[in-house]
Amino acid sequence: MEIKTESHKDISFENFKSQVLNDYRIAVTSRECSLLGRREVLTGKAKFGIFGDGKEVPQLAMARAFKNGDFRSGYYRDQTFMMAIGELKIKHFFAGLYAHTDAEKEPMSAGRQMGGHFQTPFINPDGSWRDLTKQKNSSSDISPTAGQMPRLLGLAQASKIYRNVEGTQKEGFSNDGNEVAWGTIGNASTSEGLFFEAFNAAGVMQVPMVISIWDDEYGISVHAKHQTTKENISEILKGFQRDKDNNGFEIIKVNGWDYPALIEAYEKAGKIAREEHVPVMIHVVELTQPQGHSTSGSHERYKSKERLEWEKEHDCNLKMRQWMIENNLATEEELSNLEKDIKKEVRTAKKEAWTEFLQPMKDDKVQVVALLDDLAASSTNKVFINKIKNDLIAVDEPIKRHVITAARKALKYVVGEESREKSALKQWIDNFYQRTQPDYSSHLYNETRTNATNIAEVQATYDDDAQQVDGRIVLRENFDKLFANNPNALIFGEDSGNIGDVNQGLEGLQDKYGELRISDAGIREATIIGQGIGMAMRGLRPIAEIQYLDYIHYALNVLSDDLSTLLYRSAGKQKAPLIVRTRGHRLEGIWHAGSPMGGLIHLLRGMYILTPRNMTKAAGFYNTLMESDEPALVVECLNGYRLKEKLPNNLGELRTPIGVVETLKEGKDITIVSYGSTLRIVEQVAKELLEVDIDVEVIDAQTLLPFDIDHNTVKSLKKTNRLLVVDEDVPGGASAYLMQEILENQGGYKYLDSAPQTITAKEHRPAYASDGDYFSKPNAEDIFEKVYNIMHEANPGKYPAL
Repeated sequence: MEIKTESHKDISFENFKSQVLNDYRIAVTSRECSLLGRREVLTGKAKFGIFGDGKEVPQLAMARAFKNGDFRSGYYRDQTFMMAIGELKIKHFFAGLYAHTDAEKEPMSAGRQMGGHFQTPFINPDGSWRDLTKQKNSSSDISPTAGQMPRLLGLAQASKIYRNVEGTQKEGFSNDGNEVAWGTIGNASTSEGLFFEAFNAAGVMQVPMVISIWDDEYGISVHAKHQTTKENISEILKGFQRDKDNNGFEIIKVNGWDYPALIEAYEKAGKIAREEHVPVMIHVVELTQPQGHSTSGSHERYKSKERLEWEKEHDCNLKMRQWMIENNLATEEELSNLEKDIKKEVRTAKKEAWTEFLQPMKDDKVQVVALLDDLAASSTNKVFINKIKNDLIAVDEPIKRHVITAARKALKYVVGEESREKSALKQWIDNFYQRTQPDYSSHLYNETRTNATNIAEVQATYDDDAQQVDGRIVLRENFDKLFANNPNALIFGEDSGNIGDVNQGLEGLQDKYGELRISDAGIREATIIGQGIGMAMRGLRPIAEIQYLDYIHYALNVLSDDLSTLLYRSAGKQKAPLIVRTRGHRLEGIWHAGSPMGGLIHLLRGMYILTPRNMTKAAGFYNTLMESDEPALVVECLNGYRLKEKLPNNLGELRTPIGVVETLKEGKDITIVSYGSTLRIVEQVAKELLEVDIDVEVIDAQTLLPFDIDHNTVKSLKKTNRLLVVDEDVPGGASAYLMQEILENQGGYKYLDSAPQTITAKEHRPAYASDGDYFSKPNAEDIFEKVYNIMHEANPGKYPAL
C-alpha cells in the first residue's frame, strides 16, 4: 500500500490511474481505521483516540513528494501520511490504540504514547545509527501543540550543513544535503509562539523545510476567529513571501480536497526546498474533521448545522471519489467494491490486533489463577484468597494491572505464613516485574555500551611551567581541539559566532571553522534548542548555547517535552545527542545569577545535568559527552571565566567522569556536599574551620543527574557522621534532591550522629550587586556558622557557642 514516488507529468494514463486508485485505497483505509478506532475507545477497549480523518488527501500528496532521506516532524493527525510511506500498517494503528508494549506489534512507541504519535527507527538496538539516507524518516511526535516546530528547524538545518560544510561525515546521514524536512501543524496551533519563532528562523536561515498547515478552521472547539488575525494564517504571513530582492518563504495555498492541485503543490514545494534550500509553507484550506477533535467529545456541540453540512459535502475523501468518477479513473461500482473490501480488511486486522494484545495477559491470568488456587488450599485465609481468584476469573479481557493486582493482594492474606505455594506466588510476582517493568521504564538513558557513565576519567595533566590563564582560555583551547577532531561538531547561540560568545570562550573560532560551524543565532532560545535536537537526530554533534541559565526557561518546554523524553518515548529507537551549553549560579542580579537547579533536575530526567566547578572540569565534560551520544546540560560557572587556572597540556583528551563525585579535601568531622561556584566559598571556609579544630570533608557533586553512582558520599558519612549540603538554589530545590540521594538512596541516614542540614539561597531571586549577592546567596559566614553550630550541638564543651 506504500506510495511509490513518481512525477505525475512523466507517467502514462494507466499508471496514473493505478497511482490514483492506490492513493484512494490508502485514504479509505485510513478513514476506516479512524471510524473503528473511535468505536474501540467508546466501547472501552482503548483509553483515548485522536485521529487523522478529514486530512487524508493532502497527506497522500505530501507522501508523493517525500523521498528517502527526508524527515517528517509532525503531529497526531498524520496517520494517512505514515500509511502512505509504508511505515504504519493497520495492525500497528490498532496496537497503538490498545497500548501494546511489544515494539514489533506497536513500532510507533511500544505503547508509551497514545495513538496518533508516529516515528520511524533511527538507530539499531545497539545504539548505532541506521542508514538514514535509505529510508523515509519520521521524528518521534509529541503532544504539545507546535512542539514539533523547533525540531523541524534543526532537521532542515542539517541539510544545509551537509551541503555547505566541507569535511562533514555524511555517509548514512545525507546525500549532499538534498533532504527536505517536512513539518505539519494544525491551523490553530500556529497561534503558538513556537510556530512563529521557528517560522521566522527558517526564513532567516534559508533551510529546506516544507510546513503544511492543515486548516479546518477549528482548534478543538475554538473557531479561527479566536485564533488567527483575519482568520487566515497565509494572509497574515504574506510578508514572509520571498521576492527577487529578498529571501523569505515560498507560500502556497491549496484546497485540501483538490487531489490534482495538491499533487502539483507538493511536487512544486519539494522541488523548491530540495534544490534551492528555500523554506516553503503550504496552507491547506477547506479541510474537515468528520469525527471532531478526539474521542473526548462530539463536534456537534460547537459546530452549526450549516458548517456540519458543508463538511459532509467537502469531505476530502468524498471529493476525491467524485473527481475519480468524473475523470473516468474508476466507476461507482469499482469504488464501492473497493470500499467494501477495505472495511473487511480493517475489521479483520483490528480483531487480530486485539487478540495479539490480549493473549499474553490471558496467559498470565491462567498462571495466577492456578497459583491462587494452590495458595488458598494451603492457607487459613482460603475464603479471602478464593474471592480474589474468582474476581480475577470474572475478568474476561484482563490487562496486566488486573493480573498483578490480584497476585499482590493475595499476599496480604498469608502474612506470617510460610509455604511452598506462597514462595511460588512471590517468585511469579518478581519474575513478572522483571519482564514487565522495562516495558514502561526502560530507555530513560542510554542502555548500550556508549552510555556516558562508562567513559573513564582522563585527568588534566600539566607541563612543569604550565601557564596560569583565564578560565575562558582553557575552554577556548579545548573547543578548538574538539572542533578540529570532530568535523560534525558545531556550536551556535546568541553571540556565539562573531564575538566568540559573551565571555570569549569561543574567541577566534568562527574565523577558523566558518560561520556555519561557529554561528550566531537570534534571540530565540526555544528554537536554538530545536536546531540542536534536529541536527543531532541527523548525525551531527551540535552544541546549543543558551546565553545565561536564567534564560533557559524560554526553552524548557522543548528541553522537557522533546529532548529529555526522546529516547524513552521512542522506546530506544531514536536519539539526539545534543549538548546544551550555558552559564549560571553567581554574577549580578535577578536575571544573571539564577541557579534553578531543582526545577531542571525534575523537568529534565532523561538528560545529564553537569555542574563543573571550573573551566577545566567543564572542558572535560564536553570531551566526555562528545565521545558518548547522549543529551546533556552543562552549566558553567558564570563568575569563573576570568579566574586563573593552569592550562592543561592534554586539552581535547581530558575527560571528566559523569556520575562521579570528587573529594576535594578529606576530613573527619563533617561532610559538606556542594557544586559549582559555591564550592570555592566552601573550600575557603574549610580552611578557616581548621583554625577552630573542625576538619571538614569537602565533596564536589560535579554531576546532579546522575549523582554519585558509586555511592562515595555515604562512605564519607561513615567517617564523619555529619552532613551539610550547600547550594545556590531556593530552599527545597537541589539541596532536597541531594538529601534524598544521600540519605535515602545511599542509606546515609544510618550513619548520622547529627541532623542533616542545608544552606541554600533565599526564597527570592538574587538581588543586584555585591551586597545583593551576599544577602541572597550562601556566603562564607553562613557556612562557617552553620558548621560550627552543628559541632557545638554535638560537643558543646569543645565548641562553645559563638
